[in-house]
Order: sequence, then C-alpha cells, then structure tokens
Amino acid sequence: MNRRLTVVALWLAVALWLAVGYVVRLPAAQSKPIPDSPVFVIETAKGTIEIELFKADAPKSIAHIVELIRKSFYRGQRFHRVTPTLVQFGDPKSRDMSYRDYWGRGGSGVAINAFEVSKKHNHVRGAVGLAHSGNPMAADSQIYIMKTANASLDGKHAIIGQVTVGMPIVDKIVETDLIKNAYLKGEGQK
Repeated sequence: MNRRLTVVALWLAVALWLAVGYVVRLPAAQSKPIPDSPVFVIETAKGTIEIELFKADAPKSIAHIVELIRKSFYRGQRFHRVTPTLVQFGDPKSRDMSYRDYWGRGGSGVAINAFEVSKKHNHVRGAVGLAHSGNPMAADSQIYIMKTANASLDGKHAIIGQVTVGMPIVDKIVETDLIKNAYLKGEGQK
C-alpha cells in the first residue's frame, strides 16, 4: 500500500511540476508591433499593388490581417473572384486549381469577431474591404479591392485600407492570377 501511495504521489508531483512549468516558465507570446501606417504589398506577375491599411479605424481587423500577412498566408493564393466592380482574394483553397469550384468559401478559420465600420471611408475606387457571407462579425481573411465605386456596400462591409500604388494592376487582374508574394512594406520579402 505504501508503495502505491508513493507512486501516485510521484505522478501527482510530476503532473504539478509540468503544469507549473507550462504556466510559469513558458514565455508569453511576443507579437511584433504593427507600424502606425502599415502598407500591405502584393506582388503579382502583372505588377505590384500597395495598400495602406487603416490601423486607427479598424485595429482588430488590421491586427488579424497583419498576423496572416506575417505568416505568409496570402502568398501563393489566387484571385478567386473578379467582377467589373472588384477583385477578391484570401481563400487558401485557391492555391489548388482542383478546388476551383470551392474557391471563395474558405479562410484562415479564425473570424475577426469585430465589425469596424468608419464613416470616414466609403466604397470608392481603390477601397479595400473585408468580405463576408452575410455576417460581418464572421469576416476572416478574404479581402476585396474596389475597381469602381459602389455606395451600396457602405456600412455593410468594413473598409480596412486603400490602394496607394498599383490600381492599373488591379484593373488587369483576372480570376486565377497568382499572388507571388505578400508582405508588409519595411519588413521585407519572405
């Protein structure tokens, strides 16, 4: 009986030590601060697009998108939706042409859980917004760029940025065009 108690006590001590080790000894996740005026750079075969992100107006949305950019989430994806009004990307399934019928349904799997609409920004040419399938709180990784103004979208989708360089490139994008690289300006290409 004494031997069993000793073994149980030893196992409990090890379990407690491991639990305390994970809680106390593991360093907290250190995330790199987001610049005050982050610029999202998208390289395609047709040229480069630069997007100024509105960190002050959509802080949770921008933090989520910046995290995805830094994880190279967008690299290798394709523009999965192109209409006369906009181009859209952000579905990781678009890396695989055999899933083309399903493009536009996927994301990173983590909703932003924030609907950050600012009256300062409208759906004008070059506006960059977060796509969603009806619930703005469920927006995740899919992003669109407006090729033409569309006021009917104002107040329904969060605008997170504005194209500052490359609108002629946006106009040339066709469905399946590849995002060769995507990064934050100043943090270098990965």
